[in-house]
Amino acid sequence: MENETLFADLGISAEILQAVEGMGYTQPSEIQAQSIPLMLEGHDVIGQAQTGTGKTASFGIPIVDRVDSSSKQPQALILCPTRELAVQVEGEITKLAKYKKGIFSTAIYGGEAIDRQIRTLKRGVQIVVGTPGRVMDHMNRGTLKLDTVKTIVLDEADEMLDMGFREDIETVLSQMPEDRQTIFFSATMAKPIMDLTRKYQTNPEIVKIQRKELTVENISQVYYEVKPPLKMELITRLINIHQFNLGVVFCNTKRATDEVTEGLIARGIMAEALHGDLSQAQRDKVMNKFRKGHCTVLVATDVAARGIDVDNVEVVFNYDLPLDEEYYVHRIGRTGRAGRSGMAISFITGRKDIFRLKDLERYIKTTLTKMNPPSVAEMIDQKKDQLVKEVTTSLSKEEDNQVFEAALGQMLAEGLSMDQIALGLVKLQMGKSIQELSDMNFDLNLGRDRDRGERGGRGRDRFERGGRKGRGDRPAGRKGGRERGRREANMSRLFLNLGKKDRIRPNDIVGAIAGEAGISGRLIGGIDIFDNFSFVDVPSKDASHVINVMKRNTIKGKPVNMELSKD
Repeated sequence: MENETLFADLGISAEILQAVEGMGYTQPSEIQAQSIPLMLEGHDVIGQAQTGTGKTASFGIPIVDRVDSSSKQPQALILCPTRELAVQVEGEITKLAKYKKGIFSTAIYGGEAIDRQIRTLKRGVQIVVGTPGRVMDHMNRGTLKLDTVKTIVLDEADEMLDMGFREDIETVLSQMPEDRQTIFFSATMAKPIMDLTRKYQTNPEIVKIQRKELTVENISQVYYEVKPPLKMELITRLINIHQFNLGVVFCNTKRATDEVTEGLIARGIMAEALHGDLSQAQRDKVMNKFRKGHCTVLVATDVAARGIDVDNVEVVFNYDLPLDEEYYVHRIGRTGRAGRSGMAISFITGRKDIFRLKDLERYIKTTLTKMNPPSVAEMIDQKKDQLVKEVTTSLSKEEDNQVFEAALGQMLAEGLSMDQIALGLVKLQMGKSIQELSDMNFDLNLGRDRDRGERGGRGRDRFERGGRKGRGDRPAGRKGGRERGRREANMSRLFLNLGKKDRIRPNDIVGAIAGEAGISGRLIGGIDIFDNFSFVDVPSKDASHVINVMKRNTIKGKPVNMELSKD
């Protein structure tokens, strides 16, 4: 039966109720309806809830309601695993406290100047939201004292433990007053979580949400079976054919996020990477670009994506299938927000992924639809449909067409018919796109290049890592990072002073040349990576330009020296 409880039934104050209604909410979610009354009564609570269930308000409402505004000492501490989530939670707290005068909160996290945080804490705040490391830093400095804290919340407790924060968490808990309220919110109730609850909570009430709430009906969930070397080709086709405005691509490792980002950029897609190695300033810059639509695709790890709160994300790609079913739920929750529809696309590679997919489907109680990769012919049809729409839209606009009509008259005067003029303009508009699509005529279902006999396999392994042994044209006595196909007549071979020892990958070379020299990644040919140096084929007409540009740049922070190969 659908929950008919209203926020007005939960015993919250008039000020909080006014703030909640101002945020557009009247009916609490299940986790909110169960946990808010328990927290208002002072109970310790264990809440199992996933992204999108409204857990922030579950602890935020009772915390704000119970704060004593006459004292500016810290009264509530909320620990979060990432900076992004801490900022998001503190923003929610601020909204909830809108009509309660004298309530102050702040977010403290690494990557931001600590002096500013110290000044804020000295002015006095009742609610502190922070990451474990920065909270410990302020405790050690004496700028954050916990002796007046009455409530502590561990938000995303399982994530904090996975990230290695257990020792920090226990240090914080051990320095808090014995007479306190301890709240744990976690997506899972694994043994490490339960060990902490037994040690630091007193007779906690458990609020567990049924799995039926894990996925959202307005998110279309599909998957594609694809071989690892062809993932980049497939994601490029899907982005192009669907014309997504904003999407998030999830990878399991930081290294993979960099590789995927570089591959997308080389193929003309505006992409940015988000992972733990970025400074806070870099992360803020990336997120601002994504929110403003200055980059189409955000490539992220699970941990770095915590706290991403962008309503109009149209698609989530699982470039790597997540290692945990809970991560899948968190990932797809980034799309389909605020009543919008969304799409979740997963890439499946090999039998192991197929077994994991079956486990995932049992967990979320939903069957993912298998899709066939779009063919080049389908992509050409999509380009044609797109052109028809654009032309129709252009003709429907009321504007001064005098210049265009004059150009048309000039072509008619040259003896061209209307059909010839129309055909020529269509060729100008679509010709380059059609040629590029034809050049990458992969059969993604079979995993091989249909035109390999004519093209020397150059398109097939542009983004492959490693290579197959036994090729007769490999130089003797040297360890190559990738096989070299037959070089075309219009290509020149460049020597590069970086190799395996510099941890250089094909994507690094393609991304650097495409980004710095302004050459399409599709025009870059075969790449051989050896221990101390590499070779790359580029169009002969661009070789001098590439050499000059790259001499002023670096790859992975290493100075680049390029010259024409004597081979």
